[in-house]
Parts: sequence; structure tokens; C-alpha cells
Amino acid sequence: MKKAGILNRHLAGALAELGHGDGVLVCDAGMPVPSGPRVVDLAFRAGVPSFAEVLDGLLDELVVEGATAAEEVRDANAEAATLLDGHFPGLELVPHARLKEMSGGARLVVRTGEARPYANVLLRCGVFF
Repeated sequence: MKKAGILNRHLAGALAELGHGDGVLVCDAGMPVPSGPRVVDLAFRAGVPSFAEVLDGLLDELVVEGATAAEEVRDANAEAATLLDGHFPGLELVPHARLKEMSGGARLVVRTGEARPYANVLLRCGVFF
């Protein structure tokens, strides 16, 4: 058994299959999950695990070359906006409806237990070399 890193076998396997340019949607419990992408649902109960915990764990495992979030996060969820700005200085903001459209092209969706609005981000994978 692994003693460090991501222990969820479904998530660990899905991350290992990602390549350059693949999209990963990290979303709150209320975000509509698109049909098509592989989904790893980590939601246990409202707020568990949090968006911040899942995002921090994923960023330990992934190289990210870009990120997109809903522009509504600025007004509706200051904590998530601060978190995203801290991780992604070049964060692209789009209307929430556009983010939902874009999420259909993701290769992987990771659903958190977050219960606050607009705690969603679409990551674009990079390469480690």
C-alpha cells in the first residue's frame, strides 16, 4: 500500500493517464458533472473534502500550465478566489456558463465535497520537462 501521496486508487490511476494539454475539472458538489469525462467523486459529505484540500493534493501530483475559473467566484466566494489567485497568477476567468461548457472537454472530473458556490477550476496539464 502507498504510504504517501494520493491513496484513492481511482484518482491515482486517472492522474497517471493524463498527458500534456489534458483538462482536469476540480469542482464543488453543486457543479453539474458533464457526461463523457472520467469522474472521480471524492465527496463524502458537505464540505468534506474541501475544495482547497483536493486542489492542494492535486497540485502536488500534477504539472499545470494554465487554469480557468468562473468570473463569478470573485463576488460569490472570496475564499476560493483568493486560493485560486494564489495558485494561478495567470488565472483565466470566464462566465460560469462558459466554464460549464468547457468542462465537457475535460478528460477528468474530480468532485469535492465543497458546499460553497463557484469553487471550481479547470486545469490544463503541462509536462514536467
